[in-house]
Amino acid sequence: MNIKIDRLPSYRIAYLRQVGPYGPHNVKVMEKLKSWAKKKGLFNKNSTILSIPRDNPEVTSPENCRYDAGIVISNEYQIDNNVSEDRLIGGQYRIYRVKHTAEEIQKAWDLIFVELLNEGYLVDSRPMFERYYGEEDDVDYCDICIPIILKQQ
Repeated sequence: MNIKIDRLPSYRIAYLRQVGPYGPHNVKVMEKLKSWAKKKGLFNKNSTILSIPRDNPEVTSPENCRYDAGIVISNEYQIDNNVSEDRLIGGQYRIYRVKHTAEEIQKAWDLIFVELLNEGYLVDSRPMFERYYGEEDDVDYCDICIPIILKQQ
């Protein structure tokens, strides 16, 4: 796992939302988003795809957990009624680059918050997300992006 801190830009995204327990249904909504994006000519080797868990399942009941599958779009792009639109606020993020396998991504999520605490970072209220680049066959890594504010002294 490669770790760095970076200042990310704000992202305008087109997204689809799944409400319910995190898991296999998230994959289905991501596939639906990719299918929509391919039809619109948005899903290609230059695409940035975001997987955004909106709720912490430790404090939100599983049936109320929100998950967004999003794709970064330009400010000029006009979305249609098949997707929703949002803007993720940029800022300072701790970025964990991991291999794009379910096992490695889960292992990273299991370690991230302990690592942040040990390093003295505070998690900000902005959404955390997994970031993927390009079409699936070309992606061999994933960035897990955690918004941070200050390093504790």
